[in-house]
Parts: sequence; structure tokens; C-alpha cells
Amino acid sequence: MRNKKKLLLPETMSVAGWNLLKGRDDVEGIPFSPAMSTKDFHAALRDVHGVALGVTPFGVAELAAAPNIQVVGRIGVGYDAVDVPALSARKIPLMVTGIANSVSVAEQALYFMLALAKRGAALDAMVKSNRWTDRFQQLPGDLFGKTVLVIGFGRIGSRLAKRCRAMEMTVLVYDPYVPAHAIRAAEHEQVADLDAALPRADFVSIHCPKTPETIGLFDARRLARMRRSAFLVNTARGGIVDETALHASLSSGGIAGAALDVFDREPPASDNPLLKLDNLIAAPHLAGVTVEAAARMAVTTVQNLLDVLDGRPNPDHVINKDVLG
Repeated sequence: MRNKKKLLLPETMSVAGWNLLKGRDDVEGIPFSPAMSTKDFHAALRDVHGVALGVTPFGVAELAAAPNIQVVGRIGVGYDAVDVPALSARKIPLMVTGIANSVSVAEQALYFMLALAKRGAALDAMVKSNRWTDRFQQLPGDLFGKTVLVIGFGRIGSRLAKRCRAMEMTVLVYDPYVPAHAIRAAEHEQVADLDAALPRADFVSIHCPKTPETIGLFDARRLARMRRSAFLVNTARGGIVDETALHASLSSGGIAGAALDVFDREPPASDNPLLKLDNLIAAPHLAGVTVEAAARMAVTTVQNLLDVLDGRPNPDHVINKDVLG
């Protein structure tokens, strides 16, 4: 039999993805630790034909270390740590997992909205610290009848919007890359001016990719346009929200609260002042990594790699479509 093709896969990847290789005697899966040094990672790339990445960066240096590479896959949908032009220059497709974790992130965003409105962490602490009589000092709120502004109407934002409608909320959508008729067809209100929409929103939930255009999208000026009673949720990427400006707004009562699954630096420094605030709740970049989503993403990632090796990549999962054809 001809030499096996080799796929470099994170040892932390869900077993569901590894199981997909059991029926392929022409492909070998090689585990690697995402915590390994750059030097060791480069050495591991030497003989492989494909690699699946979690948060491991991949660019020119990695390509130079991988002369046989034919495909790079992300276990997820974000790819800001991957040098896409460098891959395109080598005609190597970058594959992502489509909708595999979209529902999970949308659910996390909705959970954050509920946790902020219902004051989940504060009320839990109140009971556990025997402060029952404090319960009327700051009452929780409803989502019913409130307005949410969804930033980005892609796989995740569109699903959150649908769930917010089920909560009987008014849904505003800002996405300059989605036709207005598509947003209206989903029975949401399209807004073309982000600055004008912000004062209308009780909740703002971010679901756009991290690009040069969106870095610092929510700076001090934009945060100042939000209602003092409003909440900000970011399950997209760190850097879209200016953390210094957010801390200032939360500390001064500029907005009522925020929830972050992502940070500029991950993990955030222990002295990050945001982590000291009672009106901020946080999660360790796990919105898209539920038990179920991890299995779906692993299967989709491995299938993406196999599809490229087999000469039939799924175009819906290819980021740099210029390499196709």
C-alpha cells in the first residue's frame, strides 16, 4: 500500500474526531500537545499533510516547517491567529467548522443576557452569604419587552436573534455585509447606523469577526452612546471591545454591566481590573466549546482535512476560496 497521509491533530480534540479515522487505512492521525513549544511544533509539522488547530498560531514560519502540507483546519470558526494570505500563496485551503458550534455560542450569549438581567451571580452570593434581607435593594430585570442590538448576522448572530425573538424582545441587527432584505425576512429590524442604534438598545451582543475594521469597534465613544441601564455581551473575540474603556464605563455607571467570554490577552492577567468589578461576569473563552459542540467540531474538522486529501473540499468551509478550482 502507498505511504499513508499524515494528519497532525491536537491530543485534546474530542474522541469523536479521532474515531473518524478508524475507517481510513490510508491516513494516520498523529497527536500533538497544543502546549508544546514552537520549536517542537515545527518539528512535528515536518512530514504531515494536514493539521488541525485549536488556538495554535499558524503562519509563514509554520508553512516553512511543513513542506508537504496540503490543508490547515481550525477547530472552530475564528481564524485571526492564521495567516490566510500565506496559505493562499501556497494554494493551501484554510478550513473551518461551519455551524458546528454556532448554536452553542448563541446559547452562551443568551445565557449571559439572562445572567446579567436576572443578577444571577449576585443573588447566588446573597443567599450563600446569608444576606437574604438585601434582596430588594437591586431587583433583577426581564428580557421580555426589551431591545437587543445584535452586531453581526452570520451563523451565530442570526441564531441569537431568533432566540431573542422567542423571548419576545425587539431585535435590531447591524451588519453592513448582509442585505437589509435578508434581515427583514427574518422579522428583525435592520439598522444601518451603529451609532444611532446604540441608544435604543437594552442589550448589545457582539458576533462579528475580529478584523482591522472591528478592532476597537466598541471604544469609549461608542460605549458612551449606550444607555446607562444597558448591558454589553462579547462572545466574539478579544480586542473588539476596548477593555480600558469598558472598565471606565462599568466603574462610572456608564453602562449597567457586561459579560465577556473573550479578552485581549488570554488568559487575562490576574490583575486585570475588569475582573475586580461586580457588574462584569466572565467565562474562559468556552462559549463554543460545549460537550456537544466539541464533538461536532472535531468530526467536522477531521472530515474537512480528509475531504481536501480526497480532492473534494467542502467550499462552504473554505475561508480562502481563491485556492479552489
